[in-house]
Amino acid sequence: MNPNQTPEQISRDQIDKSLVESGWDVQDKKSIDFNAAQGIAVHEFQTEVGPADYFLFVDRKPVGVIEAKREEAAQNITTVEEQSGGYAEAATKYTPKNTPRRFIYESTGTITRFTDKHDPNPRSRPVFNFHRPETMAELLSKPDSLRTRLQMMPTLPHRGLRDCQITAIENLEASFKQDKPRALIQMATGSGKTYTAITSVYRLLKYTDAKRILFLVDTKNLGEQAEQEFMSFLPNDDNRKFIELYYVQRLKSSFVAKDSQVCISTIQRCPPSYILGQFKL
Repeated sequence: MNPNQTPEQISRDQIDKSLVESGWDVQDKKSIDFNAAQGIAVHEFQTEVGPADYFLFVDRKPVGVIEAKREEAAQNITTVEEQSGGYAEAATKYTPKNTPRRFIYESTGTITRFTDKHDPNPRSRPVFNFHRPETMAELLSKPDSLRTRLQMMPTLPHRGLRDCQITAIENLEASFKQDKPRALIQMATGSGKTYTAITSVYRLLKYTDAKRILFLVDTKNLGEQAEQEFMSFLPNDDNRKFIELYYVQRLKSSFVAKDSQVCISTIQRCPPSYILGQFKL
């Protein structure tokens, strides 16, 4: 690190580093090369309301912006959302006005918040790192965002479920529809907690096209038990078992298969930073 750098330059360097780690090619606005990579992040890209700190292109199409702030601004970083939103809405050389870019970030290089403008009620949330270009391309290929699909989940069939399981799943899905970031299901011993959880996982995969779900347990034995229950689980609306429909992987190392849809892991096997990087959208 150059001791003569300003706090803003230090943050930009860290953002550049994070973008490169996430698969982006960071370029200067005077020498843009769309053939360099699928994802291009351009410094100080000009819009009708001024230069955006970073303008993001995926497959040559403008898809998002990053508003960079120095580290000291981290506690109040949400106050610049209007500014970053303005850059996302503004006309540019490549797009007219009223063709907003969908993905908006505010970042200090260590703290990053993200907004998907296609959400039913768009709002920023903290993310571990910038999304990869191929992830953005996948999100753009779908007509709705995950939070939109959560709003459209069908009514839960009650057949084969206990009253306490019905209450738990219906309340959890109501919480999803209210965009609440956390929820806790509390059930008595012997009430079928794992079956309840697997039923909810099945519905998320089937009806919301969730990409990957982390099933976290305390011990290896509980992980093995959970794996067996996934293997034997038969949905009440399909004559195929869960594992015939979706790929369940019990983590035995830090490797997560690209096509795994459920990952069972102990807390010790899956450290917090890895969990955030792999499973948090």
